[in-house]
Amino acid sequence: MFFIWAPLKTLISVQDVPESMASRRGSGVVVGLASMMRLGNCAMGAAGVLLAAVICVGSEGVWDYLTEIILSMLVVVAFTGAGNSLNDYFDREVDRVAHPSRPIPRGLISPSVAVAMSSILFVLSAAVGLVIGLPSFIIVVVSVGVMLAYEVFLKSEGLIGNLAISWLTGALFLFGGASVDRLDLAWILALLAFLATLGREVVKDVQDLEGDEGARTTLPMRMGVRNAGIVASLSLIGAVALSPAPYLLSLVSDLYIPFVVIADGIFIYSSLIHFEDPERGQKVIKLAMLTALVAFLFGGIL
Repeated sequence: MFFIWAPLKTLISVQDVPESMASRRGSGVVVGLASMMRLGNCAMGAAGVLLAAVICVGSEGVWDYLTEIILSMLVVVAFTGAGNSLNDYFDREVDRVAHPSRPIPRGLISPSVAVAMSSILFVLSAAVGLVIGLPSFIIVVVSVGVMLAYEVFLKSEGLIGNLAISWLTGALFLFGGASVDRLDLAWILALLAFLATLGREVVKDVQDLEGDEGARTTLPMRMGVRNAGIVASLSLIGAVALSPAPYLLSLVSDLYIPFVVIADGIFIYSSLIHFEDPERGQKVIKLAMLTALVAFLFGGIL
């Protein structure tokens, strides 16, 4: 408990500081904590859980699982905030140059407080996950393990690091399905997200090849740029091949079709152009992922 309590005691203690300074420090800490959690990312994650739940049970069925869905959204907010806090801790030296406006380089948050914040939020996400149900708890615990492994040693290990990030993205939709007892359907959404994310992560590694030299060992370094690009393209094409499944299983309405066709076209296009222009390729993949999300939004809710 000292591991968590000691930094928090430092964080909240202002008894020997003048009132005006304590007020400024307190507001700075609040701003720092909010910035460290990346509340925008937290909100996007929560929206992903809601979307997965709606797709799995329909807009009317959501009301039968309203409590579980709300708790699941809170879990994702806590988990995302924990992961971002942990990332800020491990990247604190790099951020002094690359991201000097982040809370630790700015001096708003100490490294020990970042670790404490991350620990508390991870524990909170697991505890609330257990309240929701055993499947949700297992998904959270596995994801916490993957996140910790990624930050400690997988980040610099190429493909396995890409797989870890892809799991965390896919698990978001898996978790949304678990909140409404429809894991039998949610795995399709999770796998689609996993494949698309994996393709984009590999293309990003190709784009960042020069900057990563000496800092981390990526897939393009291990097997060459072209072979890594082929892995990325196969992953993207895999997502395209799987994209009809939600409609064929009656998970989504007819409105899904036109948007997913557009998304698939963009995915296929990105799987070709990233060989010549990785930067443009990964941006196009991001557009394809956004379009696919719109397809699920219209097909699952409207």
